[in-house]
Amino acid sequence: MGLEKGSEKPLLSAVLSGRTTMSNPTPSTANGNDSRHFKGDRSPCGPSRVLHVRKVPIEVSEAELVSLGVPFGRVSNLLMLKGKNQAFIEMASEEAAITMVNYYTTATPHVRNQPVYIQYSNHRELKTDNLPNQGRAQAALQAVNAVHSGNMTLGGTASGGDGTLMPGQSPVLRIIVENLFYPVSLEVLHQIFSKFGTVLKIITFTKNNQFQALLQYSDPMNAHHAKVTLDGQNIYNACCTLRVEFSKLTSLNVKYNNDKSRDFTRLDLPSGDGQPSMDPAMTAAFGAPGIISSPYAGAAGFGPAIGFPQAGLSMHTMPGALGPLSMAPSGRMTLHGMGPGAVHSVLLVSNLNPDSISPHGLFILFGVYGDVHRVKILFNKKENALIQMADATQAQLAMSHLNGQRLHGKVIRVTISKHQTVQLPREGQEDQGLTKDFSGSPLHRFKKPGSKNFQNIFPPSATLHLSNIPPSITDDILKDLFAGTGYTVKAFKFFQKDRKMALIQLGSVEEAIQALIDLHNHDLGENHHLRVSFSKSTI
Repeated sequence: MGLEKGSEKPLLSAVLSGRTTMSNPTPSTANGNDSRHFKGDRSPCGPSRVLHVRKVPIEVSEAELVSLGVPFGRVSNLLMLKGKNQAFIEMASEEAAITMVNYYTTATPHVRNQPVYIQYSNHRELKTDNLPNQGRAQAALQAVNAVHSGNMTLGGTASGGDGTLMPGQSPVLRIIVENLFYPVSLEVLHQIFSKFGTVLKIITFTKNNQFQALLQYSDPMNAHHAKVTLDGQNIYNACCTLRVEFSKLTSLNVKYNNDKSRDFTRLDLPSGDGQPSMDPAMTAAFGAPGIISSPYAGAAGFGPAIGFPQAGLSMHTMPGALGPLSMAPSGRMTLHGMGPGAVHSVLLVSNLNPDSISPHGLFILFGVYGDVHRVKILFNKKENALIQMADATQAQLAMSHLNGQRLHGKVIRVTISKHQTVQLPREGQEDQGLTKDFSGSPLHRFKKPGSKNFQNIFPPSATLHLSNIPPSITDDILKDLFAGTGYTVKAFKFFQKDRKMALIQLGSVEEAIQALIDLHNHDLGENHHLRVSFSKSTI
């Protein structure tokens, strides 16, 4: 519980007899004791902009205390009484203070791994102008507020100057995930954002080669708090950065419940043509290491850190904000309700075209998103295949990008398999070449740690990135290569600074997928084999 019985009287008598005043105490508690009438878990007095913080560790910095308040609005003043292990935080508005106390009543804040307790002060304002040693407090206020006010003005949002919600603000957020190294699904967004209020609807889409989402809360205040806290945070260490701003829309219209959109108030909605509903297996745990972490250090080398309480990590802002996300014993992140046993590296691919598919083709396509070790097309059901990736992270990445894509005229479905490995056929067992072991293939894109290929993973697109082109190869030769294989070439250009690379735009995403399968590793002569991947750019 964030409110605990305690008194301001001893510390206030020392402070008030000296060099500071706290003006306009409430008449009912003018004796300076904020806890005399405190019963049980109730706050000892009425709401106030000034909040009393107790059991503050002596080594805590001013910035860490200010960071407790900024998710709820601008912090206008701070007074630390280190000898008493106490402090006062003054919020710019009473509404922000009320929201802060209400939140921390149910989720005790921790600073330096120690719980601190926050309640209303019976004082209405802090006056610290004549106090010594206030320089650091004022610097911390300016620095932390600057970082968060910068976040709050992104995209022209209608937040007030004191960080409070403006009337008529939309409950819909627009979310962009930058540096998408690991897959981010609708479920992941729901897990994160639902900690700030009831999420009604989510629509995900790709625009300008960026993964984006629209998310609607039941209350604009929930959207405000989620934006202030999560904007600029990383979902995983050093990647998948959230950019959050208010949408101009005030409501979302969701037609289908599937892996791209969801109306949590309408479970009866259809899944839509070619968009399968999300299989329970697809909510399997993400294998990405790390926590949500702040990408900035702040003006003075500090910044709020959000961590997992289950892992014992410090939480300087919004404790419990990611409560449903827990750390598996392996150190990998898992979604709530899914144990580490659900982290498998084998994919089940269904609705394949049995007349056109081959283990090699699946190896090349899925190899764009990870190193494929084994492929098995099922002997008695050739429209299904099992693909074993190098690890669960790569499996999730491949599933995120390839599920719902068209291959050989059919919309394929990719889910996590219950199998942990793909078994090779026993000696003498009839297989018809449907199972292949690629674990030693020289075509693996990600076998080198820190490879640049990790930074160039993009969803399928009609534009392909070509590399490893020898000097003698002209644009006409490459265009003829693709056209002669049966593809429609709409545009082509070499990179200006490096003619070893080029972009080629084909007639459709489906054509580009097939062309990548057919022409990746094509021998161009001069000991050069063509490298083909999906591009984030267009011509």
